[in-house]
Amino acid sequence: MDAVRVALLREVLAGTEWPAATRRFAGGLRSSVAAHGGGLLLVGSAAYEPWHLAAHLVDEAAWSGTPELTPTLVRHAARPEDPAHLAVGLGRLAAARRGETLLVVAPDAVGAPLLERVHDARRAGATVLALDAEPAGNGDLHAMAHDALTVPGSTDLDLDTVQHLVSAAAGENGGHTARGRRGFRDRLSRLADHLTAPPPARW
Repeated sequence: MDAVRVALLREVLAGTEWPAATRRFAGGLRSSVAAHGGGLLLVGSAAYEPWHLAAHLVDEAAWSGTPELTPTLVRHAARPEDPAHLAVGLGRLAAARRGETLLVVAPDAVGAPLLERVHDARRAGATVLALDAEPAGNGDLHAMAHDALTVPGSTDLDLDTVQHLVSAAAGENGGHTARGRRGFRDRLSRLADHLTAPPPARW
């Protein structure tokens, strides 16, 4: 979802809690990774892997000049023969340490095995964030999380849409200055090209 579509979505959602709620949650995510610098671990449930959120965070990290937002996708079914960026298994959570941020994203209940790993990561000092949807029944996860955002079943929004809003907002504050400078340079470059270009051929 590009910036124009995100802006349109926010316009549609104006007057609801969601623009502010997703910016607040994204601000906590960005603050955690920027302040601690230990890296971002992203994990879903056994039945759901947040591929798209990982991809969008990679884009936002590049566009905003905030490399700390680049996540390590932790997978339940990772295999050693998978490509390196897909071969990180749940054992990585056992190695989580202070300064790292763990974002758990799930539309369903995460299950006891993952909860145990999240508990271990929190006990080791990692910051735990949760993004889920009702009725996932993730009360235990929320109790461990430093911050959580839940998409209620009563709304027309779904978890995928909220992930788009969160990822876009995560790159914004860190990227406003960088994007502003880059936008100015781009406009200046286009102006210089226009002024130095030869006159157009007659048609």
